[in-house]
Amino acid sequence: MPVTTLDPKTALVVIDLQGGIVAAPTVPIPAAEVVARTAALAAAFRAHDLPVVLVRVSTAPDGADAVTGRIDGGPRPPRPRPEGWDELAEAITGPGDIVVTKRNWGAFHGTDLDTQLRRRGVTQIVLTGIATSIGVESTARAAHEHNYHVTLATDAMTDLDVDTHRNTIEKIFPRLGETGTTDEIIELLAKTHG
Repeated sequence: MPVTTLDPKTALVVIDLQGGIVAAPTVPIPAAEVVARTAALAAAFRAHDLPVVLVRVSTAPDGADAVTGRIDGGPRPPRPRPEGWDELAEAITGPGDIVVTKRNWGAFHGTDLDTQLRRRGVTQIVLTGIATSIGVESTARAAHEHNYHVTLATDAMTDLDVDTHRNTIEKIFPRLGETGTTDEIIELLAKTHG
């Protein structure tokens, strides 16, 4: 369903726009465009005194706190991460932003994201980030289960695989919330919060 409204207490939640992830080859949208569109959304949210939450994924250098479990192909050994891998993209950061560090795909499990949002009276989130079918989708599902209204900025997210990106955008997101472009969301933000 196309984006129709933004609640008075809406937060922007940005998923994994950090050094090691924005450096990966992404499709169908280059990571640099996702960062630029997210930066525009973050500036608009800050201009209306609405929360901006920057979520990053990180693990201990030895991978001791990485998620384990049985998956096809067997467990993956911890990979060494290059310096700056988990540092947020500078273009999206601003004073007063909330930073949440996660260890899982989704931003709710094992973090204080829900507490941070509820303390501020947030009832709706707008999501951006990488990867559409992993961190963004997992967070959108959990937000829906936590009874937040969910809006997805579909031109401010991308993936490592075009088919999984498309499936999430076309099949999953319409069941979880409303979708719109960065420009549509910024225009609606100006109308409802201006």
